[in-house]
Amino acid sequence: MRSLFLFPIIWHLALAASVRSIFLFKDVMKSNTTALKTSGFNTLIMFGLGILSNGDIMYYSNTPGNQDVRVGSGGVYVGSDALAQKVRSLKTGETGVTRLEISRNAQNVRNLIMTPGPEPETPFSVAFGRMLGQIGYKYTIAPYTNAQFWLNVKNQLNQGLKEQNWLLDRVYLQCYDGEAYNNPPEWQTFLGLKVVPLIWVINDVKPVYGATAAQARTRLTQWHPQSTLAGGGYWNDYDIEKMGLSYRDYCNVLTSIFP
Repeated sequence: MRSLFLFPIIWHLALAASVRSIFLFKDVMKSNTTALKTSGFNTLIMFGLGILSNGDIMYYSNTPGNQDVRVGSGGVYVGSDALAQKVRSLKTGETGVTRLEISRNAQNVRNLIMTPGPEPETPFSVAFGRMLGQIGYKYTIAPYTNAQFWLNVKNQLNQGLKEQNWLLDRVYLQCYDGEAYNNPPEWQTFLGLKVVPLIWVINDVKPVYGATAAQARTRLTQWHPQSTLAGGGYWNDYDIEKMGLSYRDYCNVLTSIFP
């Protein structure tokens, strides 16, 4: 799990107030999108977008019975109409979703960005963020360690910008697995940027790191008073559905703490 989630970088268009988020690890063509849209979440983050060495984009299903599909090639969308319509539907109709993000890992991006690329001392994360900003997107990060590196990235991307115009405007902090002892208030103070702690729901992959809705409430209510956080979030929808859990139960925790 952690190797798949190594320093993912996320881009998006919409802004939100208090963050109530969940990562979509399950193929959106198979997940219960009605429940996701109506349980109180306002931010959905599609996981599993991979950039190939030639710049093409794959959507990795991560779901038994579904196949990985190429969705971008030569700068244009080449996926199915059904997938495009499903993604658009997440923010339309009866929905509380105001922000949709796309998460991808760093594979192949470094080479594509840095060749011929910017100056050698510029981190590829900064170069990539600036490229996205030029086409109207925002940029967020989901670190679990190396806070100083991410502070440098944040400072370079937001240099000279007013807070409401920050390019890097949100941090999703992993607070599970090997990062279970991360302290969101400490990260928020160090980075000078609002932090959204991520908690892993009940799961059968690493059960020791899974949290019930009640346990998630306890952790979030311990952190929030220390330093007003941007919101909270969960990893991930696949486990909620596989384990027969309730989206509403988990999101009710977020709405009560981060209205």
